[in-house]
Amino acid sequence: MVIPGMADSRRPLSIEELCFTSAMSCFEGWLKLDPAIGPRTMAYVTKFISRTLEKTHNLKDVRETLSKSVEVWIWLTRDFAAAIPSLTTRSIGPLASLNDPDKGVTPQESTALITKNYPSLKEDLQLLIKLMHIARNLLVVPEPEIPQDLCAAAQFDQMLYQTIILCINVTSKAYDGDVLEEAARLKLSEITELYKKLLVTCLQQAHNWIAKNDRNKMAFWSTVLFDDDALSDESDGNVYGEFRPDVAKVEVQNWFERNSRFCDKARQLLTDYEETVASKGLPPGHLPCISPLAWNWLVEGTVRVRADDFTDDTKITPQWKEDEPDKFEQDKAYGRVSREVDTWWLKIRDPNYDEWVVPMPTVEFAQQRTENCKANLVNRYAHSYRTAEHEGSVHSAEGAPLPEGSVNQEGKDGGGHYTHDYNDDMIEEEDIDDDDSYGEGPMNGLLTEVPNILDPKQIEALHMIVKSCILDNAGLALSRAGENLQKTRCRMFLAMECGRSLLREILVFIAVWEKSEQSLIFQLTTQIVEAIHHSALVPYAWQSLRIPKDIISPAQTVLLRLVNNMFRARNNDPPPADSKEHLRDVKLLHFLFIQFRSRIVPECAALMHLQAQIRNDLCDPADFPVDSWDMERAKDGIQQFLELLTTVNELPETRQYLIEWEATYELLTLLKGLEAGVPKKPMVEMPNRANNPRHHPQPPPHPDDPDAGYDSEDHPLAPPPPLEEPAHKYPWAGIKGQILHILAGLLQPPHGRSSPGNPEVQSQILRHNGVISLLNCCVYDDHNRYARERVQICLKWLMDGSDEANKYLRELIAMSPPPNLRAPQQQQPQGAGAGDQPPGPQTTTTSLRIDGIAGEVKVRLRAPGEALPPHRPVLPTSGGGRSLPPPLAANAAAVAAVVDIEHRHSHHSHNHGNNTLPPIMQGSGTGHGTGTGARTGTGAGGAGNSMPPPRSRPEELLRDIITLADEAARLAMGRPLEGDETEEEEEDEEEGEGGEDDEDEEEEDFM
Repeated sequence: MVIPGMADSRRPLSIEELCFTSAMSCFEGWLKLDPAIGPRTMAYVTKFISRTLEKTHNLKDVRETLSKSVEVWIWLTRDFAAAIPSLTTRSIGPLASLNDPDKGVTPQESTALITKNYPSLKEDLQLLIKLMHIARNLLVVPEPEIPQDLCAAAQFDQMLYQTIILCINVTSKAYDGDVLEEAARLKLSEITELYKKLLVTCLQQAHNWIAKNDRNKMAFWSTVLFDDDALSDESDGNVYGEFRPDVAKVEVQNWFERNSRFCDKARQLLTDYEETVASKGLPPGHLPCISPLAWNWLVEGTVRVRADDFTDDTKITPQWKEDEPDKFEQDKAYGRVSREVDTWWLKIRDPNYDEWVVPMPTVEFAQQRTENCKANLVNRYAHSYRTAEHEGSVHSAEGAPLPEGSVNQEGKDGGGHYTHDYNDDMIEEEDIDDDDSYGEGPMNGLLTEVPNILDPKQIEALHMIVKSCILDNAGLALSRAGENLQKTRCRMFLAMECGRSLLREILVFIAVWEKSEQSLIFQLTTQIVEAIHHSALVPYAWQSLRIPKDIISPAQTVLLRLVNNMFRARNNDPPPADSKEHLRDVKLLHFLFIQFRSRIVPECAALMHLQAQIRNDLCDPADFPVDSWDMERAKDGIQQFLELLTTVNELPETRQYLIEWEATYELLTLLKGLEAGVPKKPMVEMPNRANNPRHHPQPPPHPDDPDAGYDSEDHPLAPPPPLEEPAHKYPWAGIKGQILHILAGLLQPPHGRSSPGNPEVQSQILRHNGVISLLNCCVYDDHNRYARERVQICLKWLMDGSDEANKYLRELIAMSPPPNLRAPQQQQPQGAGAGDQPPGPQTTTTSLRIDGIAGEVKVRLRAPGEALPPHRPVLPTSGGGRSLPPPLAANAAAVAAVVDIEHRHSHHSHNHGNNTLPPIMQGSGTGHGTGTGARTGTGAGGAGNSMPPPRSRPEELLRDIITLADEAARLAMGRPLEGDETEEEEEDEEEGEGGEDDEDEEEEDFM
């Protein structure tokens, strides 16, 4: 149904248009108090707006009709133009006070304003949310470019920006709800939630407005990035790449003017409106005469038109005319969006983009770097907090070497330019606020605060906007100048401080909310990182996310996690080895491993070294320079690096790079540091009954125990442990298991072979004295569960086919005397005959050490010939004596058994292919078990079923390594392990995401 228009020449309006525009006209009067609108009229206004929203959701025809109505878009703009100052005054004070810190209201004053104006705020916000929903829905039509152009012509996009700013200003204030009474607190909470809902709807409308529209994307992107405050901060140039944002802003505006033409249907609708409605003085009045868009609907000759000829699709070659006085003509000849952006990108992208110019630092350099870190550890944290202005280029600041020929010299000189990491910008530690770790100083940009306001379900539109603006989709058409506009916007994203701040907040958002890889937010952020990777800007992003006081910042850790997720997807369908995609991935891996070698591992090793110094009473715990929170960040970062290496290690093509770069050095360095700095955690803590005979404290509950933490009559809860261990006792839990998993992968036979182990990696482990580090992992450590099982595979492949490894082991055993396995003899009184028996059983006690149990256990030794009690297991035990300083003596004795086994059974090796491991050794004597009991069950002159004598500390690892050799031999022979303790996969299932995984992550419209 249509109703005749107010003038004969005006097109007829549908009933939906008439009702909706009338309601919006009344709403504007309500907001401006001109004319005064009563409650009965507002009830009708609410009713019409609600019905219109319902129809735009359900009726396609109504949605299309309203979307092509110029009047609707102008009334929407006028309503929000009236609402923004009204809401601002009632929520956070007069508009004039927003840009004047001296006149701004405090959070307490803002709280009072909101609670005072609660009824009117609630009513108006509910209507504005519905209006923004309608504006969002009107963009979901078969020809979205028409309403997109009408929205831009009416300047509704400018109202959108202002509404977002208002919502952020209100919701980001630190309201102190604890000091309010319950009624006021509920009012404040309700109004805040309404502002958040309006913010979410604004972001959804923005996403629909820019979808598949390069001009709107550029308009939105430039408004978001070229923040006036940020421009003033960067007026002297960007220190990372000498980027001039003011120049870039002019060039983007010139591009926008050259590409300002609307689609033909939108131009016709706008022209008809101006001729039939606006020119006759009918409401809602003229369109805003803004340049450079107004020429689309104004009479020819009214304004200057500098848009490109849309009929000319000839490809052009960009030309930069340095002597051209007219900036617009200079940019037009160049043809691309911004020469400033292009020049910045050429300087700041990965130096290896075209060819390999930055080599991998040598192991010798890494060793010198580690020593420098150890020597300067305390000073590095106490005084050196480098700011962004002193970072320099990505590679040099992060510890990458200079081009070929200078690496070795730097290594010889003790780290070269790396040493200044610890000496410049000397300021007091208390001047650094730890809260700045998530973003130093005030955050710039329109959208930067949004991740701090919304929850994961609400924030999806923000991630979709960023992805829509920068992700390089396959098959995307290039401009006449051959420019990929998605990549250009991605480069603008990182060139501007606003973009870098937004990226940091997006990354930290994943860490704060602990989002899993299956969540939509994580997948969208991975695509954002993919876009950055396509422009070779991940190295620059890594550097911009750095925080001087952290070894690795939380945002860098999340970036690593996303890169790992990206690489894991590649493993499912790896690109060809000679493809651009593969080479691009390798260069990124090359850069990240440089950071691992030159910064992450040396600084973590320095912390472990200081832990070892404190453990051995060579240093005061008060000198430890960081707290447990910093240690946790360092561990999270190194875990993500190890996760990345694990993913890369899965494919033979990429595994070879880790072998070529000698990644075993870093892995063994970490193993050695952990062994020296962190004591092994036993499975069971023995109670100290001697000091407290009346109390019998229970061992700490196992994390896998379902009843852990619950009280009972038999086992009352023990007093809680301290809330936090001192930082110098930080255990780095789980790191060893990851390292051993990677080493096992590197030691695998080359691709296409099943044996022997990789000779190059075997040689690297021997060269870096890694055998002892591996053997030390045989002892149980509750901080690193299943490390013993993982080291079995490492030792199996290390010994498989390596004569050098066997020779090294034989030389190692020569350094330790054989363990004393003889039981202590009982002294008989003089004159006693051989047949005399003592009046009662003689008992001897000793203190033994049992793997997995803390402290020493006192046990009674049976006399020779004493029968074993039935069904009583024999504990593998060891004494506390040592022949050589640990761990060398222990490992030497342990290796002796392996070498002896291999020597005695070498004649069986031809039955097992190329493996040099021995077959399963059957015990001698009458013992029937495997392991130590089967080999040493017969004592000196005793029966086979007698109790073994007390063992020394070397013998404890002797038992471990013999068992280990048996199991490794079974693996080599293809036999199943008997009674082997297998690792259970522990998968944490994230709680339901509220259906967000079902959301389509492609570029679709919000409805």
